[in-house]
Amino acid sequence: MKKIICAAAAMFILSSCAVNNEESILPDINNSESFSQEKEYFFSADEDDYIPLNFTNQHGLWLPYMDFENYMYGRSEKEYRESVKKILTEAKEDDINTIYFHVHPNGDAYYNSQIFPKGTFYDGDYDPLEIMLDIAHSMGISVHAWLNPYRLQTIEQAYDLPDDFIVKKWLNEGSPIVKEVSGRYYLDPSYHEVNELINNAANEILEKYNVDGIHIDDYFYPSSEEDFDREEFEKSGSSDLAQWRRDNINSMVKGLYDTVKSHGKRLKFGISPQGNIDTDYNKQYADVKLWSSEEGYADYIVPQIYYGFKNAALPFESALQQWENLTKDSGVSLIIGLAEYKLGKTDQWAGEIGENEWIDDPDIIKKQVELVNSSSADGYAFYR
Repeated sequence: MKKIICAAAAMFILSSCAVNNEESILPDINNSESFSQEKEYFFSADEDDYIPLNFTNQHGLWLPYMDFENYMYGRSEKEYRESVKKILTEAKEDDINTIYFHVHPNGDAYYNSQIFPKGTFYDGDYDPLEIMLDIAHSMGISVHAWLNPYRLQTIEQAYDLPDDFIVKKWLNEGSPIVKEVSGRYYLDPSYHEVNELINNAANEILEKYNVDGIHIDDYFYPSSEEDFDREEFEKSGSSDLAQWRRDNINSMVKGLYDTVKSHGKRLKFGISPQGNIDTDYNKQYADVKLWSSEEGYADYIVPQIYYGFKNAALPFESALQQWENLTKDSGVSLIIGLAEYKLGKTDQWAGEIGENEWIDDPDIIKKQVELVNSSSADGYAFYR
């Protein structure tokens, strides 16, 4: 059963929670930096309603499934709790207010699911998502459930999938709904059954857990090769393959947005595409131009601007300006994804001048944060 929560902040107690049904935004009284970190406070006359905790100025942090091996796999519930508390305490000290927790990375689940099998690093009898939510909310941190809609298990992993899992059934039937690319299976975005499964995934999470939002990242079309979905395209009657693929992704994105909002208008839906707009649009068929400029597709967008200032192909400042232009006056919040993981490493894709920038300039992330704070963006997020 969902917890009874009177306000979207667990850091202090309000005298009454049954105030009214009107949305209200108040400053974070625990924050000395005026309104730059203000929370969105909501009140409800229905004490059974969960009241989402979100921030007008988002400082995000991705917690990817690859790291679960270090603090979830083979760990007892007590050990996992201790690790989560340590991670979130350090995040709080770094001014992080929003966590994107990887709950559905590869056609699997890092929560108690009736739809998907357990993830590779989820071998305990506790619920990782429930524990993450409990600890994060007690610390005043928002949690968005991070999904990868299309990516599935590897060929090797698929052998061990339970026979009653819908993807295993499709594989056993030889259904074209599931396609293999470079040793991994993916869902074909052109099938309505795929959108239905993705929406079911979001519904299951939103019904069972007090998450504050749903978040997806940059795994859209797994291949730009024409053979990937040639038969489906020919049957569609469309004449423009690229636009047809974008329309397929748009249908999924719109469906997820509507699914999230059906559980509460205060819940957030966010998308994190990679940082090059042209690549998004023409290689992954992600219509970031639409999602960033029109309401009804996303509440916030987090482009992964993982470039240095000296990047030969797309310098950080240029990319930031492009995304600012795209989201201007749109009502869609712009959060800038920053590549903290690149610190101290060579960047082989940055060109000769920028190759060693992340080694030579240890303050590069600090400078990027300062630039974001002076821009029209509504926050930033770290990938560590």
